[in-house]
Amino acid sequence: MKAKDNNVISNSMKYIREHKKFTISSMTILEIVKGFRKIGNEGKLKNFISRLNHVNVLNLDSVSAEISGKIISDLEKIGQPIGLADSIIAGIAIASNLPVVTGNYRH
Repeated sequence: MKAKDNNVISNSMKYIREHKKFTISSMTILEIVKGFRKIGNEGKLKNFISRLNHVNVLNLDSVSAEISGKIISDLEKIGQPIGLADSIIAGIAIASNLPVVTGNYRH
């Protein structure tokens, strides 16, 4: 978790108190690994990978894929696409009845 936004930190800590560990999507893992590899930060990549056994990982299934497809379609129709990865992350969260905690304010 990036420690950049106090609301993200507060919501994350509240989630940990309630659920005991973070829940992330497999698409989130892909995005983080891609980011660390892109900037060449092997130390942070190894640290992140070593922590994965301490989180719940949710995968794309048929329900979350259907929701993700709807998100993509609906947002494209109104001219506000957010990209495939973020749509999948949102679809997985909605299908799992979980919030998305992010510091990404672009969309």
